[in-house]
Amino acid sequence: MRRQYVEQFRDGDTIDDVFLVGDKQLRVNRKGAQYIQLTLRDRTGGISARFWNAGEMLFRTFENGEFVHVTGKVQLFEGALQAILSHIEPTETEKVELGDFLPRTEQDVPRLTEKLRNYLLRLGTPALRALAECYLMDDAFMSAFATAPAGVKLHHAYIGGLLEHTVAMMDLADRIVPFYPGVDRDLLIMGVFLHDAGKTTELTYSRAFGYSDEGQLVGHISMAVEQLAEKAAKVPELLGEPVPRETLVRLKHMIISHHGSLEYGSPRLPMTPEALLLHEIDSMDTRMHMVLRDIREDRNNQTAWTPYNPTLQRRFYKGGANGDLFTAGNEAFD
Repeated sequence: MRRQYVEQFRDGDTIDDVFLVGDKQLRVNRKGAQYIQLTLRDRTGGISARFWNAGEMLFRTFENGEFVHVTGKVQLFEGALQAILSHIEPTETEKVELGDFLPRTEQDVPRLTEKLRNYLLRLGTPALRALAECYLMDDAFMSAFATAPAGVKLHHAYIGGLLEHTVAMMDLADRIVPFYPGVDRDLLIMGVFLHDAGKTTELTYSRAFGYSDEGQLVGHISMAVEQLAEKAAKVPELLGEPVPRETLVRLKHMIISHHGSLEYGSPRLPMTPEALLLHEIDSMDTRMHMVLRDIREDRNNQTAWTPYNPTLQRRFYKGGANGDLFTAGNEAFD
């Protein structure tokens, strides 16, 4: 039997398959009856689901991040699809194909990894190259770096997303730097590598994307600074001398300022050319990824516009069905 993926659901479809549980809640309706609300997920997306007249006993049989076999119906409600369930039971992890539930980069991970290594090993500054080698020699870190998503929902939210995002930023940095002779290329490339490195431990991604306890309490910015201190302490073993203090300070500043503004979680605003350029490149790749994803994944062919993106605070034009940009607007003048 072929698997039913969330992206294939249409109004009226019957559901009979295994899904990953997210955001499970026990609620009470207007008449005082309990029901379960949850999100059913697979590698193609998620769908909100409800199980009416279900009590706490059933609610306690499964947890967020576990797999369940469900049956039910898909229906359109207030413009969005939802699932109304008639049966739900836990399913053992050993009986499912994990690849069906975690989205993955479509790019070649070994090729991306080799490209990352080449950028770092070609750094001309001995201290930065030695620092990079301390990361590259850490097999556990590099495995996590090649596996972790770059986010839970907003951008590059799939296995290998962090690696894909980082290499894309390195490509952008490599092309942009020649326009700004005052920017230290080596420092920028290293900053790109380090800026989101804390996500290797901030995020959890073995069965579902979420945050580790440390990730919730500390966050990837602080975690990346801690990683930097640990790796920098090993540089004298390779180089015979430590990373210059100013170089470390500049790298720390790039990490803590890469979100660009205080309201978006940066403890400091970018205050060096490399930090500012890092932020702009990060913002470019992140936002363009969201825009192109919204256009590519929108299944509503009845409109030329994507749904509203709350992060970017706008909708995006997909193009008119007949290629006529002005048709809809000109109707008002007929």
